[in-house]
Amino acid sequence: MDDGFAEYVAHRHLPLCRMAYLLVRDWGTAEDLVQTALAKAWVAWRRIEGNPDPYVYRIIVNTHASWWRRRWRGEIPAGTVPDTADPRDPAAEADDQAAMWTAIGTLSARQRAVVVLHYFEGRTLTQVADIVGCSLGTVKTQLSRALTRLRVDPDIQTMNLERVQR
Repeated sequence: MDDGFAEYVAHRHLPLCRMAYLLVRDWGTAEDLVQTALAKAWVAWRRIEGNPDPYVYRIIVNTHASWWRRRWRGEIPAGTVPDTADPRDPAAEADDQAAMWTAIGTLSARQRAVVVLHYFEGRTLTQVADIVGCSLGTVKTQLSRALTRLRVDPDIQTMNLERVQR
């Protein structure tokens, strides 16, 4: 009855959780977000043609935006993305990532989604536009505005961005 849904979830659950974590910066909330998205995707599973990733990513982004608008989220603790520590200097890595996530947390929900999908998930701008549900021009504008805000953040100006982007 699942037509590959169980296999999709088994294969993509962790990457979906990582992407959701980059949006909300809390593992519990990220897992809730993915669970909600997968429940919505299951309802429409038979209608999804081709690769289901863009459809599921779009559900995650839209659900996150809905939760954000309704203020269902609490304080998001500053933290680091798991499994990305720099073995050469973990303390500097943690400080840089905390500063980066604090700055990214100040972006609007859509700007944050565009930054996460493009820079951390490696999606093209066209894919981001499909996932977020807006035009390519809007994605470029949101990305430009987000990067402008991040560039003027004094904590980000002093850090080693090469180490954080890995």
